[in-house]
Amino acid sequence: MSPSPAVRRRLRLGLPRRMFSQLLLMQVAVAAGVAVLATGLFLAPLGHLLDDQAMRQALAIAQTTAAQPQIAEDLQSTRPSVDGPVQAEAERIRRASGAEYVVVMNTRHVRWSHPDHAQIGRTVSTDPSEALAGREVMQIDSGTLGRSARGKVPLRDARGRIIGAVSVGIEYNNVRSRLMHVVPGLFAYAGAALAIGAVAAYLLARRVQRQTRDLAFSDISALLAEREAMLHGIREGVVALDRAGRVRLLNDEAQRLLGIGEEAVGRPLDEALGEGRTTDVLAGRVTGTDLLTVRGHRVLIANRMPTDDGGAVATLRDRTELEQLGRELDSTRGLIDALRAQDHEHANRMHTLLGLLELEMYEDAVEFVGEVVGDRRATAEQVTERIHDPLLAALLVGKATVAAERGVALWIGDRTLLPDRLIDPRGLVTIVGNLVDNALDAVAGTPHARVEVELRAEGRAVVLRVRDTGPGVPAEWRELVFTDGWSTKRPPAHGKRGIGLSLVRRLAERQGGGARVAEAEGGGAEFTVILPEAFEASGASGARPAAHGAGAPGEGRGTCSAQEAPGP
Repeated sequence: MSPSPAVRRRLRLGLPRRMFSQLLLMQVAVAAGVAVLATGLFLAPLGHLLDDQAMRQALAIAQTTAAQPQIAEDLQSTRPSVDGPVQAEAERIRRASGAEYVVVMNTRHVRWSHPDHAQIGRTVSTDPSEALAGREVMQIDSGTLGRSARGKVPLRDARGRIIGAVSVGIEYNNVRSRLMHVVPGLFAYAGAALAIGAVAAYLLARRVQRQTRDLAFSDISALLAEREAMLHGIREGVVALDRAGRVRLLNDEAQRLLGIGEEAVGRPLDEALGEGRTTDVLAGRVTGTDLLTVRGHRVLIANRMPTDDGGAVATLRDRTELEQLGRELDSTRGLIDALRAQDHEHANRMHTLLGLLELEMYEDAVEFVGEVVGDRRATAEQVTERIHDPLLAALLVGKATVAAERGVALWIGDRTLLPDRLIDPRGLVTIVGNLVDNALDAVAGTPHARVEVELRAEGRAVVLRVRDTGPGVPAEWRELVFTDGWSTKRPPAHGKRGIGLSLVRRLAERQGGGARVAEAEGGGAEFTVILPEAFEASGASGARPAAHGAGAPGEGRGTCSAQEAPGP
């Protein structure tokens, strides 16, 4: 690929390509330009200043000359001549003051004195009318002796009448010579300043070279363009913070995952995101790698890396789908455990039935088969009669099987009655499944372990309560248990703990409800979740009446116990 016309022109002119060389040349050129400009700006007023000083000096000599009364008397009493007293006194003053000329004239413009004797007795070459009118004059003008700085004053007699004028000139070449005498020193200072500027430019260019790794401007521009494309093209959120904790950069994926827009750039992180674990993780108040956090309905994995300038860059990965896969894996494992328990239970009952048949206890065998089938039917009916949503009913039947194998009695509360037509049945399945799993873990290994689930409709709201007979939740932990990543349990092999209860609260809050935990009556924990708008507009009125007495006779609540595990 051939270079562009701009590149060809630059190569033809021999311009350097590296940033170090370009920056050094630019800074030296700027320093040289500043030095030249400063020299010119200094010389221009200096020339005017020297001119003004020369004119004032000429005026002062003229004033001194005119102040001598003898000159005024001699001007009135003598004729203009080379040997006259006025010429002698004027020459004395000229030699003493270093002036180019001292001219004394009368009111008719006739000279009484002049360095060129041939000019004595002649009229002056410049107009002295202003001086003869009584005004003092300073000017740069040309006369018979060339260009000079002049001062003219009126000459008065003893009674104050103007009888003539005194004109004093200082050779202009003397003024220019003084100016030229200053120029070499000025250029020396300018050269020294330029040299210092060049050294400073070299040091600065070297520093920039180290920091930019001697890249060309075009390379840096390309890197910036590639950086923008990469940041906004990757499927991972990137959040950059400055040392004050303000958001410096947000790529498109970070905006999507965090639910914020470009208006967050430049604002403090706490203000842009609000309080919560996500803010604490991104701000570095929670340390670690692959930190788990929940933002809205998304499960995120965050990592934070400090930068040299005191800021930080945080990356965010969406783990929502992975977490859903993990939960599906947990459900699959639960189903496998339930099938294994059913298989084990079925084998034990078949062995019992076989023994009764071999002992020819046929009536007992028939009674045993009837009890087994009746128990199984009664247990399934307890759930389906009270919970009309098929997903929730299937979930609780499966959880009852797992509970039975773990030696835990899973009870369906006697106030349970849930119609169908839920707006978000999958969300409620997630909430119930997490709370039941949490309760089963809490009561594991305890005597007379029991978990009770109560689901009921109140208008368009769903009220869910899950009670257990475990150790309960201490008062100081009752808010912490809903925090992202907080758990007292060892994490499983496929992921991390501490998100189940957090998701329960987030799902409840997303539907305008909430979740809390308290101490259950008789000990243990009681989790309560309220979903105010869980049903469609006509969903609450579509409930079918519960079939009472579906459970075991004489029992006030439906029970799926370890001894009465439901069928698949």
